[in-house]
Amino acid sequence: MAYRTVLVGTDGSASSFRAVSAAASLAAATGATLVLACAYLPMRESTRVAAADRLGELAYKVSGSTPAEDALRAAREHAVAAGAVEVVLAAERGEAVEVLVGLAERHGADLIVVGNRGLNSLAGRLLGSVPSGVTHRASCDVLVVHTTAGGR
Repeated sequence: MAYRTVLVGTDGSASSFRAVSAAASLAAATGATLVLACAYLPMRESTRVAAADRLGELAYKVSGSTPAEDALRAAREHAVAAGAVEVVLAAERGEAVEVLVGLAERHGADLIVVGNRGLNSLAGRLLGSVPSGVTHRASCDVLVVHTTAGGR
């Protein structure tokens, strides 16, 4: 089966960039479009104000979707280095599982790629992890890439 659209989630962490590279390699090998997705939640007002006070004119870097967009720009560099040609960036407000599944549906993704972070942690087993949530809710194939030792 050749994938036409591959979606991968990133949060800007080193482990998520390993998932991005794996997804990009697969997209390059199959000629698929790669959708880089990043979910974000609004910052509490008190946290935002404190950060703005410390950052001054750079305060915009911690408000709204800016951190997610920064993570996506960095992820694009990893994706291009791994061979992806057609790359789409998508930052969306919401919880990671809902955002990834929703974006996959809207972009017609054949495959969602996620890292294994949280799968083997106690919190992941008790509260659920992004990889677990995506595999249970997605209506397309899901590839869990081993990006961390022990799933943490």
